[in-house]
Amino acid sequence: MATKITPKKSNSKPQTKKSQGFMAKMRRIVLKIILWFIGLSLFFVVFFKFVPVPFTPLMLIRAIENKAAGKPVYFNHDWEPLENISVNLQKAVIASEDGLFLKHHGFDFKAMQKAYKNNERGRRIKGGSTISQQTAKNVFLWQGRSYVRKALEAYFTVLIELIWGKERIMEVYLNSIEMGNGVYGAQAAAEHWYRKDAANLTPRQAAGIAAILPNPRKFTATSSSSYINRRKDKIVRVMRTVGKIEY
Repeated sequence: MATKITPKKSNSKPQTKKSQGFMAKMRRIVLKIILWFIGLSLFFVVFFKFVPVPFTPLMLIRAIENKAAGKPVYFNHDWEPLENISVNLQKAVIASEDGLFLKHHGFDFKAMQKAYKNNERGRRIKGGSTISQQTAKNVFLWQGRSYVRKALEAYFTVLIELIWGKERIMEVYLNSIEMGNGVYGAQAAAEHWYRKDAANLTPRQAAGIAAILPNPRKFTATSSSSYINRRKDKIVRVMRTVGKIEY
């Protein structure tokens, strides 16, 4: 007599059409978000290749911080074309912030590796970010050290290197970075610290502005501490080795 074998029922339920439809819908939403992000980011990068950057996220954050602390909301930002900014300041920030700016394609991997190793040992040194990376962060992103922000910083760095080029990156950088408490850009900094136009900065004055960039709300370009004066001396020496700037 033949024995009838009954197949065992599986404990796992097959995926329903409803759940399949939900997952497909979520994939479409994620894809749309990614495409919108890429489209908008490309639009703004191309837009700011030709149009002055009116303000940055950091400017807004500083205003909110001062307002919350009950401090005056001071804001000084004057855009100037690169030809109206002293070449001394251009050399000073290259000497201070990114010696390979004219040679790399947005990233200085040796500097990044050195910064990482020294940070692992607990040493306090400047970060490995290039002028291109700093510009991408200042114009398009927020402050912070998360992996998400660093990934977005790398993405925007590649875009501005490809679309803007070195000259525009330097122009935007010198017009957007924080150079004092509530002071943004070369022209505002030159007026604030030296009562002159950015076009007329001497090598020593340019070095003074570049020397405070690691913490422009703590340090001062004039009546400086011995630490900043030593930084000025070093920057002036390195400026002599930069040579002619050709973008």
